[in-house]
Amino acid sequence: MEVLQIVAIGLIAAVLIAVVKSQRPELAVLLSLAAGVTLFLLVLGKIGTVIDVIRELALRAGISMVYLGTILKIVGIAYIAEFGAQICRDAGEGAVAAKIEFAAKILIMVLAVPIIVAVLSALLKLVP
Repeated sequence: MEVLQIVAIGLIAAVLIAVVKSQRPELAVLLSLAAGVTLFLLVLGKIGTVIDVIRELALRAGISMVYLGTILKIVGIAYIAEFGAQICRDAGEGAVAAKIEFAAKILIMVLAVPIIVAVLSALLKLVP
């Protein structure tokens, strides 16, 4: 089962990081980053499958691919920002992590504007 592999890699990385952190904190951050990238690569294929299913559903529902692309970009920004913020927190840089999260929220807000406009336009058409 893949979840066992993921948990095993995570636990091994956590133990290694705990052992190394007291002697070489900079190496511990690199180990954390390597573990995160490895785990991401393990699930990358699954992400592609989910995107394909969502794309198929959007086509059947008649939803514009522009909106679907925007939503996928928003989800991607959220995941990448969370990953980066957690790495910064692991390195003891909580202030930088907060700024990454703030910047990601602004980017998400900017990307969401066309979707919000489309939803409000559709609502205004329904209300006489």
